[in-house]
Amino acid sequence: MPLSIFGFRALWSPYFMIFVLLITIGFFYLTVKKRHQFKDSEPLKKSQGIIFSIAMILLYVIKGSPVDLIAHIMFTFHMIQMAFLYLVIPPLLVVSIPNWVWRQVIEHRFIKPIFSFFTKPLIALIVFNGIFSIYHIPMVMDAVKMNIVIHSLYTVLLFILAIFLWWPLLNKLEGQYQLHGLKKLGYIIGDGVLLTPACGLIIFAPVAMYATYTDGEMWMKAMELCVPGSTLSSLAGLSISGPELFSNMPAQEDQQLGGVLMKIIQEIVLGTMLIKIFFEWFKKEQEEAEQINEEALLKHNNPQTVE
Repeated sequence: MPLSIFGFRALWSPYFMIFVLLITIGFFYLTVKKRHQFKDSEPLKKSQGIIFSIAMILLYVIKGSPVDLIAHIMFTFHMIQMAFLYLVIPPLLVVSIPNWVWRQVIEHRFIKPIFSFFTKPLIALIVFNGIFSIYHIPMVMDAVKMNIVIHSLYTVLLFILAIFLWWPLLNKLEGQYQLHGLKKLGYIIGDGVLLTPACGLIIFAPVAMYATYTDGEMWMKAMELCVPGSTLSSLAGLSISGPELFSNMPAQEDQQLGGVLMKIIQEIVLGTMLIKIFFEWFKKEQEEAEQINEEALLKHNNPQTVE
């Protein structure tokens, strides 16, 4: 059965598109046109503008395009959505938003204590991975997907916690805690390890666990998260029994593939971070070696008598 039966709003989320466009326009307006009104502001780098735009495009694709609708039909796409929403987009935002903008946000008297506490490396690791794992307990996920308000709040909460997760690893803001050397390596390994139990539960479960992907009645209720109620009412006469009408993949295999892809995407992201850390370390070692050679050469050319 074609996805087009759910209508244009469900497929393309025009309101979310407007939201993303307003965020993008507001970002460039603030960082280009209005930056002179803020103390210690700096010009927006071209790379920052490009990365922020990529993040916004990905955000719309993941939450506003047909991908979001398919994520409510196939668990595989749900996990791909989770991976991009919490493992790809947040680090892009951390590095693309200028430091002076971050300073304006996190120095706010209500935000500062919360931000300071939840960006502590150990806290950030445990809280994000813990809340993410709890979300994917079948009883919890099915309950969350039954209520649009709770689902929206949980999604926003996880996104904020993902920002906290990536902050210690990527931020360059003076005065903020930054991981260095082996601590970065340990942090990345810890993140990979802590997400493994949730993925393992999903991959190796002997049956399909989530009723919102297997039970027709609960699935239709969960579809209200992305399909207008009026549209669902108009489809009542089509005898839509469940997501199996839109996919030939058995529910258990769909679930297993979703868990595998989530872990693969995480490993790709973390592997990219490791490569970045290695090149940063290599560059630093090269610069220090050159500085030592220059000092030695200078000392050789200008010998001084040591008494």
